[in-house]
Amino acid sequence: MPYFIYKITSGSAGAIKGLECLDKFDEFKQAKQHIREKRIDFENEDRIALKMIFAENEFEAEQRLSAPRDAPILREWEK
Repeated sequence: MPYFIYKITSGSAGAIKGLECLDKFDEFKQAKQHIREKRIDFENEDRIALKMIFAENEFEAEQRLSAPRDAPILREWEK
């Protein structure tokens, strides 16, 4: 399965406004190096995030990225 690199644009309320697939790699090392280089280009952008995801195809990657995630459970000592 390939690694996809996505540019995620968020709206004013923090919701995902747009997903754009930038690249696709078969090896983790190449994808990791590429996303590090790309993050330097977008470091001053407030509403843009870059994410790498491991998925079967672009459709599955976009589904995973746009799915809502549960808030982490706080343990007793973390409160």
